Amino acid sequence: MNRFARHRRLTAAALTVLTVAAGATACSSGSGTADTKGADSGTYTIWDPYPQFDKTSAWAKLLDDCGTKAGVKIKRTAFDTSDLANKALLAAQQDNSADVLIVDNPVVSTLAEAGVLTTTDDNKLDTSKVDPNLLAAGQSGGKTYGTPIGANTLALYYNKKVLKDAGVDVSSVKDWKSLTAALAKVEKAGKKGITFSAIGTEEGSFQFLPWFWGSGAKLTELDSPEGASALKLWTDWLKEGYAPNSVLNNTQTTSWQEFASGDYAFAENGTWQLAGVKKLGFDYGVLPIPGASGGNAAAPTGGEFVTVPVQGDTGRYATSQKLVSCLTSSENLYDTDATLSYVAPTSEVQDKQVAANAELKPWVDAVKAAKGRTSDDLGTKYPKISEQLWKAVQSALSGSKSPEDALTAAQDAVK
Repeated sequence: MNRFARHRRLTAAALTVLTVAAGATACSSGSGTADTKGADSGTYTIWDPYPQFDKTSAWAKLLDDCGTKAGVKIKRTAFDTSDLANKALLAAQQDNSADVLIVDNPVVSTLAEAGVLTTTDDNKLDTSKVDPNLLAAGQSGGKTYGTPIGANTLALYYNKKVLKDAGVDVSSVKDWKSLTAALAKVEKAGKKGITFSAIGTEEGSFQFLPWFWGSGAKLTELDSPEGASALKLWTDWLKEGYAPNSVLNNTQTTSWQEFASGDYAFAENGTWQLAGVKKLGFDYGVLPIPGASGGNAAAPTGGEFVTVPVQGDTGRYATSQKLVSCLTSSENLYDTDATLSYVAPTSEVQDKQVAANAELKPWVDAVKAAKGRTSDDLGTKYPKISEQLWKAVQSALSGSKSPEDALTAAQDAVK
């Protein structure tokens, strides 16, 4: 593609809503300053969404180590997650892309369709060990545009004491009916059932998707009977008092604070809470989100992809490939994913994680059942679908529309 053609496509892509990444993967906020690539070809630039890690961190040291192994120096810049996507688009317009770009997985298809990223056929990255359901988040139009560095997803945390006092055996929770029965017992015992985030942003869609997909619904058909059954489940929980009205405004952080009070039986939240859950002062467990009729529902995957942007000097790709291969090697994935509270994207490293920490087993199970938000070749269609989905959730939970009418309006808006 010539530079003019790429510039023209990028201009259109820059108008795409890139907020799908914000809030869904629990990366800390921060800011970075874009540095232009030095004239020295021995310096390679890496942009990442981890401003919480400074130059003394294990993450920064890993980048430097991989640079040393590849025989180059690393210039690293960290950005806020949502800011990074826009910076990447702008840099590509200016033919000044980073050599390696680590970006939230829903943004990969947007950048790929804009002509910003090379394919794994071009850059020779080996993705053969990556779990297919995780790799799918970085695929568009039958091509793969990078490799995941790790994954997080959603599951149900539960308070063991609240369930015990209510006479609930958590092993009985296998589907929606048994979960709702457990919530009824908890409410009758004077405690609170379940908290989650249904806010009118991507976080709300992110948290609703396990129930939507767990019903058998598809994002290409928001108004299906299956989708309506998922929204009715949430609506009924509010009507019965099993979930609080605060879910309408809850972020994943505020719903977690509700669970931290010790009054709730369940909280839908993510892998990123593992570091803090042991500080809550009560015994907890983790349960994969059940599907409507049983089994584990597909929860959306969070986490980043390591990608190689298009360069004017294609001779840089060989070294970029070495850097990415180093960052995503089995040895480094184990250490990196421990730092990021991620489940590894390969079964080999997942087994190693569980062997070292048995508490990760339900999270590995949840990740194995997980699904990328842009999978099924939705690509840049996803942001529009997601916006209508969270609006439908808000309408139904607030009582302004029935679940069926809310989802019908959502599907009409997407068309």
